[in-house]
Amino acid sequence: MPEGDTVWRTAHELHAALAGEPLVRSDLRVPRFATADLTGRRTLDVTPRGKHLLARLEGGLTLHSHLGMDGSWRVHAAGERRRGGPEHQIRAVLATAAHTAVGYRLPVLELLRTAEEERIVGHLGPDLLGPDWDAGEALRRLLERPERPVGEALLDQRVLAGIGNVYRSELCFLARRVPWAPVGTLPAPERLLALAHRLLRDNRLRLARSTTGRDRRDHRLWVYGREHRPCRRCGTAVRAGELGPPDALRIAYWCPGCQVEPECAEPGGAEPGRPAPER
Repeated sequence: MPEGDTVWRTAHELHAALAGEPLVRSDLRVPRFATADLTGRRTLDVTPRGKHLLARLEGGLTLHSHLGMDGSWRVHAAGERRRGGPEHQIRAVLATAAHTAVGYRLPVLELLRTAEEERIVGHLGPDLLGPDWDAGEALRRLLERPERPVGEALLDQRVLAGIGNVYRSELCFLARRVPWAPVGTLPAPERLLALAHRLLRDNRLRLARSTTGRDRRDHRLWVYGREHRPCRRCGTAVRAGELGPPDALRIAYWCPGCQVEPECAEPGGAEPGRPAPER
């Protein structure tokens, strides 16, 4: 699942392949920009911003994309066979004489003026992998609503940019708090942000994300995707439930044995202290 580390790595791969060279082919396969021709323009840079990718081109244009849940960009050497998905899933093709970048299953793809980028990413909080990461500002935004579930706040890109559902569950486990614990109950919220920064930074160059420090397949994550399986730390069965505002519910994973439960209702409407419905 693409999160801030994946987007950072993708941006650097695209930059290495495209920056400084004129495009010999451009094909944007979305209705609004299907007739746009970027051929001849040089890519100035490809910059990640949270979960957003900004490819800046000569002439003051930016190609903005978002990977969503399963989008990706693949870079191929000229003449190399494509990999990443079938033809009908391709949303963008950008090619130089030496490389071709292909965007698959991109839920967001748009061309805008570079001067208008703030309209797209200006609402985002501090970027965990940005050169200007501001832990103090992220902490301020996190604590603005102390009653908010920490698992919900971590996914809010206006608080801090780059965390997705995998890191949300893993960070709550490592902080020993259930995802629906109010932010105000965290004993040291600044440590949670420091941990988030370290995990994304450490994983940004890895193809297989790990929060456990292990590289073996199926040993890389603590709780995410492990519902009903034993916790790696205490052996209790990992559980899962929906969490978030009604229009953005996502599955959160937690260990009832390792993570502290506050005096509030669990996901799914269970009463305090009682098990939430199995999902």
